[in-house]
Order: sequence, then C-alpha cells, then structure tokens
Amino acid sequence: MKQYLDLCEHILHNGTRKEDRTGTGTLSVFGYQMRYNLQEGFPLMTTKKTAFRLIVSELLWFIKGDTNVQALIAENNHIWDEWAFAQWAESPEYEGPDMTDFGRRAQKDPEFAAIYKEQMAVFQEKILSDDLFAEKYGDLGPVYGKQWRSWATTTGGTIDQLRNVIEAIKNNPDSRRHLVTAWNPEFVDDMALPPCHTMFQFYVADGKLSCQLYQRSADVFLGVPFNIASYALLTHLIARECGLEVGDFVHTTGDTHLYTNHLDQVKEQLAREPKKLPTLKINEGVESIFDLTLGDISIEGYDPHPRISAPVAV
Repeated sequence: MKQYLDLCEHILHNGTRKEDRTGTGTLSVFGYQMRYNLQEGFPLMTTKKTAFRLIVSELLWFIKGDTNVQALIAENNHIWDEWAFAQWAESPEYEGPDMTDFGRRAQKDPEFAAIYKEQMAVFQEKILSDDLFAEKYGDLGPVYGKQWRSWATTTGGTIDQLRNVIEAIKNNPDSRRHLVTAWNPEFVDDMALPPCHTMFQFYVADGKLSCQLYQRSADVFLGVPFNIASYALLTHLIARECGLEVGDFVHTTGDTHLYTNHLDQVKEQLAREPKKLPTLKINEGVESIFDLTLGDISIEGYDPHPRISAPVAV
C-alpha cells in the first residue's frame, strides 16, 4: 500500500489549509491518482487494521439497491448511522436531549458523548424492532444503491446501471461506455449525504477487467482505505461474473484531504512498515453478484498493524 502512504506524505507536505462543511478544517490537494495491480494481492490496508466485514456488507448493500440503514444495523455495520440518526434527532417526534451539532459536541464533551451514545442506542433498537420507524427515519434518500440499481428516468421508468454494465462487459467488452454514475443532480439535495465516489468505469484488455473510480471528495485517513478496498472488491466480483481476471484499480480523487484532527494518526501510520497484502476468497457456489451474502466473501493472510482510531467528521 505504498501508493496510499505516498498520498498521505504528499498532502502533509503540499496540502493547502481549507475550511470544510463539518467545521473541522483540512489539509487538501486537488486531483490525485493511485493505481493498484489487483494481481499483486487484495489492497486492504496493512499499516492499520481495516474492518473488511464492514466493507463487504456496505458494498453488498449498494449492490442490492438498498438505501435503508436497517439492513446494515442488523449486520452490526454502523457506517451510515450518524446520517440516519440526524433525521430522527431533528424531527418533531424526537423527545430526547438536544442533539444539535451532535458530531462535534461529542468529540469535545465526554458527558455529552455519553448522552449521544445512549440516544444512538435507542435509535438503533427502534430501527431494528419497528419497521415503520425504520421506513421513516432509516432511509437515507436516493443514495448509492438507488442510483446504481434504479436510476429514475424522465419517462417514469428506472435504469439498472449495475446490471446493464455487467451485461455490456460480457457482450461488448471493448466498449468505452462501461460506466456507472451515482451523481444525479436532480436528487442530490434529497440524499442524506451526496455521493463522494461519484462515477466508475470498467475497461477490458487481455482478458482482465480494470476499474477507475472518480471520487469528488476523499477523506484520506478514514474513508479512502474503505473506498480502495470496496471498489477493488467490486472489480473482483464483476470480473468473476464476466469470466475475466482482474487488472488494475485506478483511484482518481478531486478534493483529497486529511482532516486536521487526523494528522497525528496519519503520522503514526506513516511510521509503520507495510505488510504483505491478503488474498480475497469468494464462495464459488454462488454464481451471481446479486446473490452473494456477507458469509460468501472473506480474506486470507491478513496480518495488519493495530487499528488507529480517529473521529468521523459528520
């Protein structure tokens, strides 16, 4: 994962101090590209432990076209909880302690952090036990899964971009139109979080499938390791379905930033020596990408350095 560590060094030495939506502040560069040869191992971060199970469950959630956190919470995946929780905490139905600006307050005030944790636990329990509550407050709007699988058309229909691109790769591998986009300008304001990874394109050459992702906003310490592994996994899954080997994953980023409250953690990670990449394993008994479950995907030989904690900028 030298490519990723080089990016961290580049931002530390060349980044511009910028303010951001969360009020945290960043060091930022614009326009960066990394390339990973997927034949050399699965690009899961080894200089800090990265939760592969969460990456898999989130990607399968996208693939199924789901936009409700209920399924994620049921699998103990809480990546999207904060955005769903905000919808409840800001609603007239919420009767608990004031949760205004809960992300930053929880980082600065241990007493409030404990209250927030209690309220989040209440929210998660209600999401799992009450389908009507989950339908109302667990849905994040037309986020990734909706755009990938049910892009709304002007005629009232939908387009299954993911299924279409798989069929196109199978039937016309040399096409230059193997694209899926999540950035739908008409519905951006209806999404709990507008898509950061906005568009990806596949390319077939010499019997190998490569993928390039364009990511408009890249949280380098927390988000980017997940994004690299997620799209590498997606490339493996689609290559397998199309009878191809894997080629490269190319990661192109726009606003590429380190949050100012992640700088110490980044320096700790840079002091660590990368280890051998793990190997991806997929259940050969499940043929279709659309039928895979969490238990069908695993990694072998993953021996990372310990996890490094850092706050999420909400």
